[in-house]
Amino acid sequence: MMEDVLTFLQGNPTFSLFLIIAAGFIVGNIKIKGFSFDVSAVIFVALLFGHFGVQVPSIVQSIGLVIFIFTVGIQAGPGFVDAFRKKGRKYVTFAALLVLSALVAAIVLMYIFGIHSDMIAGIITGSLTSTPGLSVAIETTNSPNASIGYGVAYPFGVIGVVLFVKLLPKLLRIDVNEAFRQFKSADDARTEEVITRDFIVENETICGKTLRDIDLRRMTGCTVSRIQKGEEVETASPDTRLEAGDVVRAVGTQHDLEQMELVIGSHTEKPMPLKSDFIIQTVLVTNKSIVNQPISKIQVRNGCNAVVTRIRRAGIDFTAQPSTTLKFGDKLTIGCRKEDFEKIAHTLGNNSRALSDTDFLPVALGITLGILVGKVVLAFGNALEMNLGITGGVLITALVLSNIGRTGPIVWTMSSAANNLLRQLGLLFFLAGVGTSAGQNLVSTITQSGVTLILVGAIITLVPLVVSIFLNRWFFKLSIFELFGVLTGGMTSTPGLAACSSMAQDETPSMVYATVYPIAMVSLLIAVKILASLPM
Repeated sequence: MMEDVLTFLQGNPTFSLFLIIAAGFIVGNIKIKGFSFDVSAVIFVALLFGHFGVQVPSIVQSIGLVIFIFTVGIQAGPGFVDAFRKKGRKYVTFAALLVLSALVAAIVLMYIFGIHSDMIAGIITGSLTSTPGLSVAIETTNSPNASIGYGVAYPFGVIGVVLFVKLLPKLLRIDVNEAFRQFKSADDARTEEVITRDFIVENETICGKTLRDIDLRRMTGCTVSRIQKGEEVETASPDTRLEAGDVVRAVGTQHDLEQMELVIGSHTEKPMPLKSDFIIQTVLVTNKSIVNQPISKIQVRNGCNAVVTRIRRAGIDFTAQPSTTLKFGDKLTIGCRKEDFEKIAHTLGNNSRALSDTDFLPVALGITLGILVGKVVLAFGNALEMNLGITGGVLITALVLSNIGRTGPIVWTMSSAANNLLRQLGLLFFLAGVGTSAGQNLVSTITQSGVTLILVGAIITLVPLVVSIFLNRWFFKLSIFELFGVLTGGMTSTPGLAACSSMAQDETPSMVYATVYPIAMVSLLIAVKILASLPM
């Protein structure tokens, strides 16, 4: 009976794929003292199926990997530049130290156990689950031992990082939900709130001058939305002339508004009347033809006297400037006359359904470009030649395209709903594939290679993970969500990223992962070269 079931599963990989996913979700939803594996359970179910000879086609694993990595890059892209500018050096240094700790552990273990350099070069690539690293190890050593070492260390390299990431909050006695609340509170405190305030024109030096002449945006950073002259309220335009006693409504941060008070005059709490033909509305940018165009060009294009006072992008509000370029999905707060609103809304798109539509051309084209980028060989003198591999190429391409936003008619960004769906689908395919592949030879590898090589691979995996706890506590002091990203990126572990993403409530781990992954990969390739050159 059991043989018949296994024969059926082995002969029907599509059925087996979705059975593994379904069983993984069932197991992942089981909680023991508040702990559960969530989506990561798919890989453990896949390991079991793989042990019994059930295999998911390798093409499914590859497709899942590129879709998952591409959507991670697209989602992380808008915050990647900001994250790199603020803490990039800290993240990259942390990740490089993790690879260095793995290298030191490998060298020590190599001499303790008398392991040949070609074998240890393969083991470190398996411990850090790096296929590009294996390619360099094979090329450098010209020995089959590199592949054997990779195969011995790879299963625990996958399982170890996933388990460590899932157990890390328990080890550190951290409540993930409370930690996220504190992290966001600290982040919000660093991001100044955009507010509105009214000012009375008292500065004689600006009286009689137009807003264009004064250039308040450059001087203060604020956006002027309305002007009250006596009892009349009008929409601000570059040609609006200020006179003493006028009331100016400005939008900006607390610091910007303080600068505005120095330039204009004292602020007033008296409410500004809203004319019956004047409205303030939010509008979605869904017209692909205006993506990446500056606000000033849009204002000229629609020919209406409207003011964009603020923009909400990726959950953050900021003051609009004439030079600010629009991104697909931006939510604009606009003040204008009622009769102009429909024309403005039509120009911007304002179609909420368009946010949930998925155009697969950018996805397919972006992944194609990413794979080609990953194939490009980079030479660092005569000592090292490398390529980014599929993962690195697709990730970096997605980050770049996400920041570009639009190329001709192609919009590279996608809605959160579409991104999450594709990401989850790609992740499940990848976990099922990598799990069955690793499980296929798990027992035989342990039996044939002996405990020593398995132990060495496990130690090389665990050393950077344990070191990260002490480095973070004593030096880097990152939040647990940033630590997730550094850990998984520094260990070049895509399954690890999947494990922590299910615990995080925003894109912080993905952004940090995207920041450190390329550096960690290059560092690992250098480490492989060093190991392969050691005498043993």
